[in-house]
Amino acid sequence: MCGIIGLFCKDTALESKLGQHASDMLAQMTDRGPDSAGFAIYRDQVAAGKVKVTMRIQGEKTDFVDVRSKLMQQFGNDISLKPLANHAVTVLPVDTEQAISWIEKNLPECVMTSIGRSIEIYKQKGLPADVIKQYEFESMSGTHALGHTRMATESAVTAEHSHPFSTGLDLCLVHNGSLSNHNQLREKLKNDNIKFQTDNDSEVAAGYLTWRMAQGASLNEALEAAIEDLDGFYTFAIGTRNGFAVLRDPIACKPAVIAETDKWVAMSSEYRAIAQLPGCEGAKIWEPEPATIYSWGDD
Repeated sequence: MCGIIGLFCKDTALESKLGQHASDMLAQMTDRGPDSAGFAIYRDQVAAGKVKVTMRIQGEKTDFVDVRSKLMQQFGNDISLKPLANHAVTVLPVDTEQAISWIEKNLPECVMTSIGRSIEIYKQKGLPADVIKQYEFESMSGTHALGHTRMATESAVTAEHSHPFSTGLDLCLVHNGSLSNHNQLREKLKNDNIKFQTDNDSEVAAGYLTWRMAQGASLNEALEAAIEDLDGFYTFAIGTRNGFAVLRDPIACKPAVIAETDKWVAMSSEYRAIAQLPGCEGAKIWEPEPATIYSWGDD
């Protein structure tokens, strides 16, 4: 089943409360996905020429002492590393390809959950309330956030299979539904150098958007193509560094609701999540139309 939420700040005054409001929304989706939960938050954008990487240390270990030591040996004592439970965020003074190559070679104990200039992704097995608390989501500030609660149907209940999925710079996707052509499409995308960590169909959708945008498409153009190329039932919420978008398939059997005020835009699988937001009683509220792209921001 699964539940998804998204919250985009139109008013900068709301950014300091983004995590609090998005957490309240995500907790409302517990009944739709008690197996695991995750969220992406866009905040603290780093300067051009640097890259922000969120990593999860594998297994039960949450000690990043060895990771910090390796980073300092390579990049100097001033390198930033901020652990949060079994995740950590680091900012590296290299380009994206150098960062990915170095981490894959030297930090085999870590899995990258996101990479870009502002995105951070945290995800884990367990009830949404526990994941929110573990990663201190309520206290985070930022410009926009997406979240997901999972009821596993097509793949294992693991942190790796939890949403959001990120396959490109500052790009993430959360998904309610299922794709019927994901295995075939995954192989095609692999041939075009898109990398995957799981067999989850949602990661294929994220990889598809990364592939399209790498060819020069805007987010909206990539989503237009997705309507033709992705076969299945889905509601997507997508985040980029500066934007936020929602898309349902041409039949639109998976639930979704969008609400907008002069201060924020929100979406969720159910209205009860949006009802947690300040000013929701005065919001414009609608059900997104099938095969119609809704987007906000600069992308």
